[in-house]
Amino acid sequence: MSKEIIKNSIWKQNAGLVQVLGMCPVLVVSSNIVNGVSLGLATSLVMLVSGAAIAAIRQFVPNELRSPIFILIIAALVTVVDLMFNAYAHGLYVVLGIFIPLITTNCIVLARAEAFASRNSVWDSALDGFFMGIGLTMVLAVLGGMRELVGKGTLLSGIDLVFGPAAKAWTIYIIPADMHYQFLLAILPPGAFIGLGLLIAGKTAMDKKAEAKAQRARLPVAVATH
Repeated sequence: MSKEIIKNSIWKQNAGLVQVLGMCPVLVVSSNIVNGVSLGLATSLVMLVSGAAIAAIRQFVPNELRSPIFILIIAALVTVVDLMFNAYAHGLYVVLGIFIPLITTNCIVLARAEAFASRNSVWDSALDGFFMGIGLTMVLAVLGGMRELVGKGTLLSGIDLVFGPAAKAWTIYIIPADMHYQFLLAILPPGAFIGLGLLIAGKTAMDKKAEAKAQRARLPVAVATH
């Protein structure tokens, strides 16, 4: 059951590539790897704890009050995450801005609360919430890396906002900094749409290839039985 939940969360029903939910943070925050991964991990933490909490109290929540109570739980957790960002990574907190509080209204978080946590055990709900968030984080990381690499010629720019000024040396310059390279299309919103479209197309192609391979593997068995 756990393996199926993980596979389903990360690949089969990936929030960014299959369900296409939470597009505001995916398209806006994915300008580089650091921003995307930071918001993705924050979302994963909220989904893990909110999933477990909602599953624990689901039997005591009247149907008429489900949505307000679920949103209240999620909002409380997001407030904690928001304060933690402000206290321990203030530079990143300023960069991410309104998108940390907006986790409260993110379609992914509320959708999993309604569709999964309200119907399953605490452990399964926590696992589903966390890996749904990790699936989104992976999309944000890859999309952020693509946009940052094409747009600025770097990787891990802004890492010092998380780990302090000393981490500025961790930035990887694929194109030398003294060239002042910049490709605005990749950095601006159109680049996010193009990059996400390429990722969705790539996943679809991989799924079709895997399905065709599975069908070829089943064919000799079918022929043998006849």
